[in-house]
Amino acid sequence: MSNIKEVKLGSQGLTVPTIGLGCMGMTTGFGVEIYGKADEKEAIATIHRSLELGGNFLDTADIYSPFLNERLIAKAIQGNREKYIIATKFGFEIDDNGQATGAINGSKSYVKKAVERSLKNLGTDYIDLYYLHRLDTN
Repeated sequence: MSNIKEVKLGSQGLTVPTIGLGCMGMTTGFGVEIYGKADEKEAIATIHRSLELGGNFLDTADIYSPFLNERLIAKAIQGNREKYIIATKFGFEIDDNGQATGAINGSKSYVKKAVERSLKNLGTDYIDLYYLHRLDTN
């Protein structure tokens, strides 16, 4: 059993651990190896070990090596989706070729496009926590 405390987040019934596993460094981030060489097997083993220790909250974003981080999460949780709470972010605009445009886009049409893409990349039909990665001043 886990000793990780939980808190109610928002008003829609989502309860999350007060600590989560940030997955950005498990693949390249923003196109570079920020934390050193990424190892997919080690990353998946880390996600699995985290769950064994009571850590079921995973944080990712579509911009992390565009899409590869979300796809890594999909591999790691395959067959066990219900055991995890997934948070992912959008807003750094990514074009249809998977390239970051340099823009921040929080428009309604982009949110729809980004969430559909994240659902596909994560291999799930729902995201527990979905939020804007950076403020779109427009």
